[in-house]
Amino acid sequence: MIGVRVKLTFPEELVREPIIARMTDAFAVVPNIRKADVGEQGGWIVCELDGDATVVDQALEWLRVEGVRVDLLGDIVES
Repeated sequence: MIGVRVKLTFPEELVREPIIARMTDAFAVVPNIRKADVGEQGGWIVCELDGDATVVDQALEWLRVEGVRVDLLGDIVES
């Protein structure tokens, strides 16, 4: 299991989409939202994603394919 801290940036067209909910339905990851600023024009979320390393990587790639900008913030904790 690992925990990865990421910043997810959402363009305007994705702000109203339940991206985090869809991600948790599709992948066995647990998000912990630490900070967020979301408005009608777009937004960002800083969160920690916990799960199996391979599954976390798959979830991050899925987010990118969906149009979310994913920036790794450098905090990776293995347990």
